[in-house]
Amino acid sequence: MEGVGSNLKVVESSRRIRYCDGLLRVLGLLLTLVAAILTGAHKETKTIPISITKTLPTLHFFVSNAIAFSYAAASLVASMAVRTSKDKTGLVVVILDMAIMGLLLSANGAAIAVGILGQYGNSHVQWRKVCNSFGGFCHQMTAAITLSLVGSLVFFWLVAVALLNLHKKSR
Repeated sequence: MEGVGSNLKVVESSRRIRYCDGLLRVLGLLLTLVAAILTGAHKETKTIPISITKTLPTLHFFVSNAIAFSYAAASLVASMAVRTSKDKTGLVVVILDMAIMGLLLSANGAAIAVGILGQYGNSHVQWRKVCNSFGGFCHQMTAAITLSLVGSLVFFWLVAVALLNLHKKSR
């Protein structure tokens, strides 16, 4: 009888982890979608490219949220389709979750830095603040960055849940 009780706990725990994973993926999808819409839909929007190096193409805050949204949608479908897969699909999804989390965090950091310059300016290089002129834009970008940061945390929790699941399976 001992084996039956412990197997039941594993199945119940596995269901709970899949439910949590699915819920987090839907939440990540919605947060990054709304952040991308807020960023791209405002009339006062000024696109400011972020160049990492001269050899790489520029990356925009809108694009990073659109990539995260697209990945969240694809990973949601993949996680539902491959529920009991014994191959390395789960590992690939966790690695991609970490990559998307890194993409969002770096884009958010750059957007926050530009936002602070827009809000306060920089007297040392004679950059004036612009949020007093483009208030609607600044408020909308603040909301988009906040949603995107929460989306980054959702992808962090996806990785944490996967690691917790891996730890439980190893025991």
